[in-house]
Amino acid sequence: MATHFSKDQEERLKCVKGDLFTCPPQDALAHCISEDCRMGAGIARLFKEKFGGVQELLDQKKKTGEVAVLQRDDRYIYYLITKKKVSHKPTYDSMRKSLEAMKAHSLNNGVTDISMPRIGCGLDGLDWNKVSAILEEVFEGTDIKITVYTL
Repeated sequence: MATHFSKDQEERLKCVKGDLFTCPPQDALAHCISEDCRMGAGIARLFKEKFGGVQELLDQKKKTGEVAVLQRDDRYIYYLITKKKVSHKPTYDSMRKSLEAMKAHSLNNGVTDISMPRIGCGLDGLDWNKVSAILEEVFEGTDIKITVYTL
């Protein structure tokens, strides 16, 4: 199902078909994980294989509703902590809180472009229309542009 955005939303939140890992190298990347940083399936497993840093993430001791961050080359990799354990499911509230934490880090560190998959909507089962509305609300009033990749 296609998601329709207003003109302002289109400038801030853009959906494209393609491989997330082919996004511009200066874009920050974001995806959802659990507090235990297992990342054993889905796109999370690809992030783990590509960027490593599991112990570095665990050492940050982030809780649900927060964001863990790795820096690789000239970009930040955001790990939105949306649930306690890998077997749990996220809530829209934990998603919003994690996105708020990512926004704060982005604003404090000069991040202007973030690329991500349809966060929380694959194995985690959240509804993309609701998640995209939360993204729009959280990043409203910022200059941060978000590109959402789908295969």
